[in-house]
Amino acid sequence: MAEKPNTEPNTAMDQANREAKERLVAGLRGRGAHLNFESAVADMPGRLYNAKPDNVPYTFWHQLEHIRICQWDILEYIRNPGFTSPPWPEGYWPAQDAEADSAGWKKTIEGYQADRDELIRLVEAEELNVLAPVPHNRGRSVMGSVLIVIDHNAYHLGEFVMGRQIMGAWNSELA
Repeated sequence: MAEKPNTEPNTAMDQANREAKERLVAGLRGRGAHLNFESAVADMPGRLYNAKPDNVPYTFWHQLEHIRICQWDILEYIRNPGFTSPPWPEGYWPAQDAEADSAGWKKTIEGYQADRDELIRLVEAEELNVLAPVPHNRGRSVMGSVLIVIDHNAYHLGEFVMGRQIMGAWNSELA
């Protein structure tokens, strides 16, 4: 009599997929070694939204909007086979003279959070294997794309907080 194939959900690959999902979600939420987005932007004085620290070519809002756009781009790239990314670099940064008021600042933050939460929902989807190549994603896995988001966000949030420190607008208890 032929042996029945193992259909138990606890295969090594299933376990690796679950662990990868947990790590990706933790990184997107700013846990572990990653800075939490909400902590980075907490109590930001409105007078600094459009300020540039010395020797920095972009404002605090430019930087957050860049993070938001890049995260949105990768989210769309993962989930939409027909998506076309904006041109580089102009499609990924606001115009140098663009400014944000309180409403624009809030819109950027809420847009970032909504797209991050959508990435988390995508990663946590039970049917998704984050380790499998996505054909329209040049064979890159969802995990590979989400790792780009996590690394990129961490890099720029570190810059953002350092800028706040330089401008005297950082409370070290926030991190």
